[in-house]
Amino acid sequence: MTLWNGSFPFYPGANACFPFDTTRAVIVSIFLSILATFIIILPGIRGRGRLFWFLRVVMGLFVGAVVLTIQFTRDWETGWVTANTSYKSFSCALVNVDIGLHIGLEGVNVTLVGNPVNQVNETINYNEHFAWSFGADYDHSYGEGLERGLPSPILYVAEKFTMQSPCGVHRQYRISGHYASLTLWMAFCTWLISILLFSMPILLYGSYMLLLTAALMLFSLLFFFTARNTPKCPIQFRPASLKTDYGGSFWLTLATGLLCLLLGLGIIILNSVQPEKLKLLFNLDEEKAEEEEEWDKSYLPAEPSSSAQDVLMVPLGELCEVTATRL
Repeated sequence: MTLWNGSFPFYPGANACFPFDTTRAVIVSIFLSILATFIIILPGIRGRGRLFWFLRVVMGLFVGAVVLTIQFTRDWETGWVTANTSYKSFSCALVNVDIGLHIGLEGVNVTLVGNPVNQVNETINYNEHFAWSFGADYDHSYGEGLERGLPSPILYVAEKFTMQSPCGVHRQYRISGHYASLTLWMAFCTWLISILLFSMPILLYGSYMLLLTAALMLFSLLFFFTARNTPKCPIQFRPASLKTDYGGSFWLTLATGLLCLLLGLGIIILNSVQPEKLKLLFNLDEEKAEEEEEWDKSYLPAEPSSSAQDVLMVPLGELCEVTATRL
């Protein structure tokens, strides 16, 4: 037994991951609050267009929430492996752990979870983030990890993405992440413009902006795809190998982009083939009918008053006789 009960003094405790992503939770909470507000005012919508109006609100909020949330997610590319590996430097102790790699637009997350969690007199539950976004220095974050004495598997995986690494993937991932993030911010702006045009309503131009939103989202996938297909160094843990594949954010972006594409094309086709059905979907026929009804009522001649009707309906026998004299 050593002076520190078998643990090395220059290694701090485990930096466990937070139960949920606070940024994602805030964004989802905001959009759910907006949706709840629209649900409250839903009974005030008259006619059969109530259902179509609610579907438009849900669809628009879903697209906006996805475009904004995927900016901050860290699962565009993910991979897991279970391996028996050394836990710390200068130690021969082997641990059985699950090692996870999560690549996002702003950096890399490396997760280390023990099987079981308590091994070698420590709690093995780590989740470390190494950022390469604007204003962040990836190599500096990696250097801080070395100073803090992070476990060897985390440092081994993080080293593959440093600028000095012979793998040479840092530049591709960093540039691709920046361009993908930029196109997604542009997609969020075009989504806002499409919502504004649909509410005016200018349906044709709104559909054009929706198509532009879809194109920008698909372009962001193309930027990330170029980095994903660069040659990579193998991340080997003895016989086990850590391999990554597209994560949930990638597939969610693809599905939302295709959805915007189909909606935009559908509105354009309906506008050219059956504009009446398109007006029905956007509740324009009922609004037009109400406006015409109000217009007709405002230009109808005023009805005679009750007093005038009473005078006109007086019997002739009750009228006073009038005598005329010859001049």
